[in-house]
Amino acid sequence: MKKNVLSLVAVMALSGLAYAGGDIAAVEPVVEVPEVMAEPSPFYLGLGIGEAYVNDDFTNEEISSTTLMLQAGYQYNAYLAFEGRYTFGLGGSDYDAGNLTDTVGYDGDLSTWGVYVKPMYPIGDFNVYALLGYGEVMLDDLVGGDAVEGGFQWGLGAGYAFTQNISVFIDYVSCMMIQGLTTEHNLMT
Repeated sequence: MKKNVLSLVAVMALSGLAYAGGDIAAVEPVVEVPEVMAEPSPFYLGLGIGEAYVNDDFTNEEISSTTLMLQAGYQYNAYLAFEGRYTFGLGGSDYDAGNLTDTVGYDGDLSTWGVYVKPMYPIGDFNVYALLGYGEVMLDDLVGGDAVEGGFQWGLGAGYAFTQNISVFIDYVSCMMIQGLTTEHNLMT
């Protein structure tokens, strides 16, 4: 009899759960959709202002100019980018004759271009980098015509990102030219 009473109590308890609550609505699962963050484009554009110096190592002649630099690049990952730059003088150039006493002052334009591999190391919002590549320096309206020299270029720099799309940088670029002509750029945006 004890087994019958326990069985009867169990059946009544289970059947009571089936009727509890009256109208039972279907429960729909809550689905949380994650917010999709747009990936930043790996392509970037930049603008810089700086000072360029062109030195002739044999005569110590120097031409300097305030410059504007346009840059475009592709950031492959957080540690490597590929970049192209074009720099041109703003207004007149300053000329120092160096060891020469009978030269005519330079009144032409100074411009450069370069393509670089840009290894980088991010440190929070800061980024330090190097530039390694090839480029040319062009001097217009020299006494003997225009001068164009090309060669290996290298540089070092650092940047700070204010937002995902806005950053500032400062760097130094040196161009080793084939015939002793060297140029240096100090850029800051």
